[in-house]
Amino acid sequence: MNPQRRLPVGAEPLAEGGVHFRVWAPRRRRVEVLLTDSSAVELQPQADGYFAGLVASARVGSHYRYRLDGGDAFPDPVSRCQPEGPHGPSEVVDPSPFPWTDRHWRGVSLAGQVIYEMHVGTFTREGTWEAAARELPELAAAGITVVEVLPVAEFPGRFGWGYDGVALFAPTRLYGTPDALRRFVDRAHAVGLGVVLDVVYNHLGPDGNYLSQYAAEYHSVRHATEWGEALNFDGERSGPVREFFVANAGYWIDEFHIDGLRLDATHRIYDDSPEHVLAAIGRRVRAAAMGRATIVVAEDESQRGRMIRPAEKSGFGLDGTWNDDFHHSAFVALTGVSDSFLGDFRGEPQE
Repeated sequence: MNPQRRLPVGAEPLAEGGVHFRVWAPRRRRVEVLLTDSSAVELQPQADGYFAGLVASARVGSHYRYRLDGGDAFPDPVSRCQPEGPHGPSEVVDPSPFPWTDRHWRGVSLAGQVIYEMHVGTFTREGTWEAAARELPELAAAGITVVEVLPVAEFPGRFGWGYDGVALFAPTRLYGTPDALRRFVDRAHAVGLGVVLDVVYNHLGPDGNYLSQYAAEYHSVRHATEWGEALNFDGERSGPVREFFVANAGYWIDEFHIDGLRLDATHRIYDDSPEHVLAAIGRRVRAAAMGRATIVVAEDESQRGRMIRPAEKSGFGLDGTWNDDFHHSAFVALTGVSDSFLGDFRGEPQE
C-alpha cells in the first residue's frame, strides 16, 4: 500500500479510515506501532531502512509509540504532537480540517519589514498561543509587520528558549495544541502580520532526543558543535537525514501557513554534498508556499555571501543573513559583559 502522504515519514490518517505509519530505522530488524489502547501492529520493511504500514484501529487522537526489535518503545521522530512532553507517547494529528480564513494572504518578502522577535512563553502572563494572539492587533498598530517566533519544537521541562528542541515536528505542548498555533498564524494574517519561525537544524537537545534509537546516522561522525552532536547531512546514509530536515522546513509552511524561517547558527550546519542542504531547505520553503512570498534568513557567524547568492551563481538562494555582530557589540557596550561567546567584542562603534 502506497497512500498519498503529506510527509515522507510520520503518522498520517487516511480518508478511508485508519492511519498510515512510516519511519526510518535502518539498524532495526522489527518495528511495531504500539497503541496505548490496543495491541502492537508490526510495520513492513521497505527499501533503504524504512518501515511502513496501515493500522486500521488507529485514528486521529490516538496515542502511540514505536517498539523497536521487541524491546523498548519510543516516540515517533516525526510526531506532530507530544501531549505529555518529549518522553511521552506521540499523538496522531490531522491538519486538514482546520478552517483557515487567510486564503487571500499573499505572504511577505524581506524588504521594508519591521520584525518583532517573540518568545511565546514570556510574551504574555499565560504564555500560550491563545493569549499571544489577543495581542497581535496591538503589535500591528505599533507598526510591526512580521512576528518572528523563537523555536517551538517540543523540549523537556516547563520552560525553555526553544534552542534545545528534540521533536522537531511537534509544537511544544506548553503553548497549546497544534491547532492553537494555526489559530495564532491565521489571526496574525487577519491583522496584516506575517509570521516567521526560528528553527534549529544544527543540533538537537540532550534530553528527549531519541533519533539515535532509530538510526545512529542522524548524527555526524566527522563534525561537532559546541551544543552537541552535529547532524549528518553529507556522510553515510545521509539521504534520509536530509529528507527529514528538508521536510520539516516545508511542513511549517504547508501545515501552519508560516511565512518563512530564520535558520539558527547555519555556520554549524556542515555539508559537503553537491547541493548544500540549506539550498534544498530554501527551495522546499518556496515550493511549500505555493506562490505566497516567503522570507528565509540565516544566522551565519561567518557571514558567507554564498548564503544569499542565487543558485545560478552557486549560492544557496536565501533572502538574507542575521547580523549578530551588531547585537553582540551593542550588548557589551551597554552591559560591560564580554565573556563566553561575547569574548571577541569590545563594544566599540568600529565593530
